[in-house]
Amino acid sequence: MTRDLDPATISEIIEMALSDHTSFAQIRDLHGLSPDQVKALMRRELAPGSYRAWRKRVRQFGDRRAIYK
Repeated sequence: MTRDLDPATISEIIEMALSDHTSFAQIRDLHGLSPDQVKALMRRELAPGSYRAWRKRVRQFGDRRAIYK
């Protein structure tokens, strides 16, 4: 499904995923992508180091908060 998205939509999803104020649930509600699909899109679109830094930040926030990405 993520391959069928236009570049503007992909850019919007990346921006939302990088934001600390947007949850995976909000992305799913707006674009219909599961958390695993968002992670796959981010892995495909971001540089490897940027993807790893994003995943690390999401995991750290998730450990500190009951509800996060």
